[in-house]
Amino acid sequence: MEKEAVEVVVPEMDCPTCAGKVDKSLEGLEGIIEAETKPTTGTVEVVYDAEKVSAEGIVDAIEGAGYEATVGDGTVPSPSDVWTSRRGLLTWTGAVFLTAGLLVEFVVMGANVPVLSLSGFELTVADVFLLASVVVSGAPVVRSGYYSAKGLSLDIDLLMGTAIVSATGVGLYVEAGTLAVLYSVAELLETYSMDRTRDSLRELVALSPEEATVLRDAGEETVPVEEVEVGDTVVVRPGEKIPVDGVVSEGESAVDESPITGESVPADKTEDEEVYAGTFNESGYLEVQATTDASRTTLSRIIELVGEAQEKKTEKEQFVDRFAGYYTPAVVVLAVLTAVVPPLVLGMDATTWFVRGLTLLVIACPCAFVISTPVTVASGVTSAARNGVLIKGGNHLEAMGGVDAVVFDKTGTLTKGELTVTDVVPVGAATEDEVLGYAGALESRSEHPIADAVLETVEERGVSMPEVTGFENITGKGVRGRVGDEVYYAGKPGVFEEMGFELGGVFSDGGRAEPEHDDLITDVVGDLQKDGKTVVVVGTEDEILGFLGIADEARPSAKKAVENLHRMGVRPLVMLTGDNEGTARAVADELGIDEYRAELLPEDKVEAVEELEEEHGDVAMVGDGVNDAPALATATVGVAMGAVGTDTAIETADIALMGDDLSKLPYLYALAHKANSVIRQNIWTSLGVKLLLAVGVPFGYVSVAVAVVVGDMGMSLGVTGNAMRL
Repeated sequence: MEKEAVEVVVPEMDCPTCAGKVDKSLEGLEGIIEAETKPTTGTVEVVYDAEKVSAEGIVDAIEGAGYEATVGDGTVPSPSDVWTSRRGLLTWTGAVFLTAGLLVEFVVMGANVPVLSLSGFELTVADVFLLASVVVSGAPVVRSGYYSAKGLSLDIDLLMGTAIVSATGVGLYVEAGTLAVLYSVAELLETYSMDRTRDSLRELVALSPEEATVLRDAGEETVPVEEVEVGDTVVVRPGEKIPVDGVVSEGESAVDESPITGESVPADKTEDEEVYAGTFNESGYLEVQATTDASRTTLSRIIELVGEAQEKKTEKEQFVDRFAGYYTPAVVVLAVLTAVVPPLVLGMDATTWFVRGLTLLVIACPCAFVISTPVTVASGVTSAARNGVLIKGGNHLEAMGGVDAVVFDKTGTLTKGELTVTDVVPVGAATEDEVLGYAGALESRSEHPIADAVLETVEERGVSMPEVTGFENITGKGVRGRVGDEVYYAGKPGVFEEMGFELGGVFSDGGRAEPEHDDLITDVVGDLQKDGKTVVVVGTEDEILGFLGIADEARPSAKKAVENLHRMGVRPLVMLTGDNEGTARAVADELGIDEYRAELLPEDKVEAVEELEEEHGDVAMVGDGVNDAPALATATVGVAMGAVGTDTAIETADIALMGDDLSKLPYLYALAHKANSVIRQNIWTSLGVKLLLAVGVPFGYVSVAVAVVVGDMGMSLGVTGNAMRL
């Protein structure tokens, strides 16, 4: 087997019904291994056995279903001008003939003279104009209906084609012409609306430059971006887009990363910092060493996943598909009975009831009903992508809008995941610089994360450190070393308690010392620990120089995100962490989190999520996408933080926030909530209008023109326009 893949562009495939016909055309083709139709992008991805079928054979099969098809190049097809396309020109020509026919039939009746009479069959001037409109505008409809019948597909093309042919066959030229022209206009409007929806994805594709300037031995060379290899150095001048993911090797500049992260403030980039394809170099000269090829950049993965996301059906979409499977045949049967029973059984006027049957046949078309959900999902998913949120499926968008509780991992999600010295409290005659200097000198040989935090602060403040000899690590408690003739210590309060100091507070090792005096020392230790900070004491066996408060700081956006979620009515908000009770309580209190659970292992987090789902319903879990993977997978919706450039986060989570910005979470919930509302509006409005029209038909309140203009054209435009609000 010679396995190959091809993308076929089918611009006219713009609804699930069309996709079904294309699917059927490929099912009977030998050598097809897998085929995935994507009506929201107008493409079909086919995996096939090249020994049994060719790409040209696949295109021929799709064209055999009545659609124009071409082999694509991996990009979203650009729209042709709908109004001046061949179908558009035929429609407008048919409209001119229809208008002329109606004028002669109902206004300039004196001009409506016979022009052809044969064996009792007579055609007037109006009839000629009306038949011309049927032939010109109706031919593409009847052609599509033929292919639908050939593929045993009871769809809108078959219904409309049947209605046009039937009306023409019994001499109802006004109805036939009206149906042919108005339905063709409706098709053009639907194509235009779908092109508007596809524009969102085209905007993402357009972010990626087509060319890159690469440094070669002979100097600068401009090449297609697909030819840039990992390790190449790319030159990016002010005002240019960065063509690849990479690391800055020379230069500095402000880079607009909003297309990827949704962050409106440009990020300052210097040497050794990461940059991403599709972002905009605003001010400085940059040389970027490529770390990925063009097909695997963060932007290309976003485009790929957004395209795939639009094809994953929501529960409501699955319901609509099932309902349409019953609705259409039922209304078709009703249309036949309406046309046949009253004349045959009750002796009523055959022409009148035939027209009413045709009208019901038009109403039977479920197009607006069926596209109500996918156009909303397409609009919502692409809108989110442009705002730095990657939603990997319409089902996840729908689920996010219905969550009852949100669970946060603490470290790296609510907090920065980096320890920082937050407090320096000297005692007695010591200064802050002295406390930091001794602490830094002692921690300089330690590999503990706390040591990194202390040394970073020492460097930032430019504090000088004394020379330390005889360094020794006190396992699990701290460090000590000799400065001059004195031994200095930096460690947990418990280290100094063992030396006889009474410090107060709850110690990290679980011990407790009762203070003898309510003085500065006891107050400092107690206050720092109540705030959830790790306390490092610096001193000798005889005196304490001071204290350092060390904490993983909350993200600036975390508190605001919590407040906004509360305001939207999302409760409870729960924090899960492996940290101790004191730290967890302090962070939860600071941010306004409703509940917290501390000292949890990864498996404990999974159990916590399961318990919350049992208690509250649907739960969204927000984590870093790596160590929280089990909990993310367990939750109704898994949301990964900071997914820019992180393959694991993008692959494991249902939704990824492309920057480390929790403020995107309330936006995501609001978007998903609104999308669910729009989907419900679209479904029930389109269904309600169809049913209302169907009820009015037997009473003569609904004509063929009203059925097309309101039930088909109007509702298709309505649901698409409503979806575009996202």
